[in-house]
Amino acid sequence: MSAAAAKPVLRVAGISGSIREASWHRGLIRAAAEICEDSIPGLRVDDLDISELPMLNTDLETDGGRGFPPAVEAFRAKVRDADCFLFASPEYNYSITGPLKNALDWASRGVNCWADKPGAIVCAGGNFGGGRSSYHLRQVGVFLDIHFINKPELFVFSFYEPDKFFDGEGNLIHAETRERLKKVLLALEAFTLRLQKKD
Repeated sequence: MSAAAAKPVLRVAGISGSIREASWHRGLIRAAAEICEDSIPGLRVDDLDISELPMLNTDLETDGGRGFPPAVEAFRAKVRDADCFLFASPEYNYSITGPLKNALDWASRGVNCWADKPGAIVCAGGNFGGGRSSYHLRQVGVFLDIHFINKPELFVFSFYEPDKFFDGEGNLIHAETRERLKKVLLALEAFTLRLQKKD
């Protein structure tokens, strides 16, 4: 078997903090999946939909906090099965979105499904490109034991020129941004392999 054939395919859980269908952030996750399919054979992005998760309520837990509603169980299993994470995080009021925080919290209940895995964050937005949400997500990630890559960062300054970056369905159409996104994915791949090699 050749070295190229033996290279593992890493499973990336792609999670958009926006649940709107035409969201730029869902578009970033779709673009990441396309980039990996086209030119990064070592990565496969699975789009994890968080829109069906109920709001966290410990009354919904069963078996002494070890059982969860079906949608939560399914989400937790996908998080556990992932090798690493790609978060596309919009900025709402200087912070991460409610749906994203809800997803992070559900997958941390009982056994923390996020623990000791790498992650990367991409954002789109206004003057700061969603950067405040990115840095807040990093703070949450400290407690969840997610190891975020530091460089490169991707903040898409798309608020004032949305048509330059995304089409009406939220698909990423800006070639330079796609190339920057590819560099984030390559860095995530390299970091994940490095951490796995230490196990």
